[in-house]
Amino acid sequence: MAGKFVSVAIDGPVGAGKSSIARTAAQRLGFIYADTGALYRSVGLFCHRNGVDMTDPAAIAGTLGSIKLEIRLVDGVQHIFLNGEDVSEEIRLPEISMAASAVSAVPEVRASLLDTQRDIARNNNVIMDGRDIGTVVLPDAQVKIFLTASPEIRAKRRYDELRAKGSDVSFDEVLSDLNRRDYNDSHRAAAPLKQADDAVLADTSELDFEQSVELVCSLIKEKL
Repeated sequence: MAGKFVSVAIDGPVGAGKSSIARTAAQRLGFIYADTGALYRSVGLFCHRNGVDMTDPAAIAGTLGSIKLEIRLVDGVQHIFLNGEDVSEEIRLPEISMAASAVSAVPEVRASLLDTQRDIARNNNVIMDGRDIGTVVLPDAQVKIFLTASPEIRAKRRYDELRAKGSDVSFDEVLSDLNRRDYNDSHRAAAPLKQADDAVLADTSELDFEQSVELVCSLIKEKL
């Protein structure tokens, strides 16, 4: 896929700050930011709304014909539209996180979203984040980063974020949810979460947000 555009793949576990760090780095470098998690969350939201059995892969796969997803830039910010409805806020609810984890384990879902993701990279300088970008979606990306932090640090960041949005959750709930998702994401049969052989490991446990963005920007500039 080496062409006139540059692809940056950022992978890592839930709560590593991939989305916010990748989004800010993309703005600073003049790249498009593609949040692939939003695509899976949107499929999860559709299934959740329609009472689909999340333990039944065939039932989940059966919804794909009824789902149309679009990524649009609104005032420079990525919004995701599910069948014409802007669901950018709703897909961030905690119950949709678990739904996203369930649908992302279904091979048919991953296959249907693969072309959408690759099209974005074909036509733009892009920073794309997710769980399997460097290993599966963009294996030829010029820059690959595996972004992580300790489970406790990731849970604390997620907890603070949810509390700020008015969500009534406990830290223990967030930590156990995160540990469960880590296990599911790294043990699923379809495209499990793992560091690509040629990815740079970036641990942000000791870094604040600004330092994390700086680290990612400098890794990208170094590679290019």
